[in-house]
Amino acid sequence: MVLPDTKFATYDDLLGLPDNVIGEIVTGQLVTSPRPSGRHARASSSLTGSLIPQFDFGDDGPGGWFFLFEPELHLGSDVLVPDLAAWRRERMPSVPVEATINLAPDWVAEILSPDTTRSDRVQKMPAYATHSVGYLWLLDPIAETLEIYQREAERWLLLATHGGNSVVRAAPFDAIELRLDRLWA
Repeated sequence: MVLPDTKFATYDDLLGLPDNVIGEIVTGQLVTSPRPSGRHARASSSLTGSLIPQFDFGDDGPGGWFFLFEPELHLGSDVLVPDLAAWRRERMPSVPVEATINLAPDWVAEILSPDTTRSDRVQKMPAYATHSVGYLWLLDPIAETLEIYQREAERWLLLATHGGNSVVRAAPFDAIELRLDRLWA
């Protein structure tokens, strides 16, 4: 809930942030976080490397997706920057030329860190559901866990939680096995 005298954040507020900060606008409020740590970057890079060959390029997999690292999503009044996002090619036939994307992804992944866990869970998760993102993964490289959610109406249904060195099949990319030990630093 936003109080009546609360100032709504603008895109100019985002542009005014220092380079070492990631900024987003969620339900009218400016949300900032520091640049990712090494463990965060490793988990994100490893997850991307595990999914892109089969789902984006179609190497020994089904293909049919576009993946982007930290895209700037303009969804209604929200400006969101997920760690990873992917769109089915039938919904987004080509990657936009513009730096901003107005089409909600079919899947997002947020890599949790001590600085982002609260905003990822409390602010961004509901915003992703409101904007009809189909699947959400929360990956915690410190706890070595992966939570898989599917949107039902405007809320999230937890499909599974995996951890440690498990080998899993995780929707919507359950056509392949994902080795979690490759995601941890």
